[in-house]
Amino acid sequence: MEYLIAKWLHILSSTLLFGTGIGSAFYLLTATIDRDPRVVAAVARWVVVADWMFTATTAIFQPLSGLWMMHLVGFTLESRWLLWSVILYAIAIACWLPVVWLQMRLRDTARQAADTGKPLSPAYWRYFRAWMALGFPAFFAFLAVFYLMVAKPN
Repeated sequence: MEYLIAKWLHILSSTLLFGTGIGSAFYLLTATIDRDPRVVAAVARWVVVADWMFTATTAIFQPLSGLWMMHLVGFTLESRWLLWSVILYAIAIACWLPVVWLQMRLRDTARQAADTGKPLSPAYWRYFRAWMALGFPAFFAFLAVFYLMVAKPN
């Protein structure tokens, strides 16, 4: 029963982690495409909140629950699928850490533009390009981790 609880919590946490990431990316991307600094500032504010509430907590919980399950089942990192899952997860989190900082910059520069009635600044667009560039490898790394967790290939 303990393993089933650990697995359920691990899956629930991964769903929150991935879902928050996809949702946040979608809303910030669509707000940015709209180019209205007031909309971007409001959306970016909530994206940052969601990242701290959901992404940060689940990003910490995922490896802990994974280690818990490894202990319960007796898996080791000698299993290539598990080792690759850990590596890809580390890549995704390494991309996410600067994304959090970038989202705070996006929020702040959009708020400044909204407060002054100006369009989104060149700095906003630099931060946005970097945010997009980091989002793609994180997204594909998480997709690969999901595959490895389900298929457990030899």
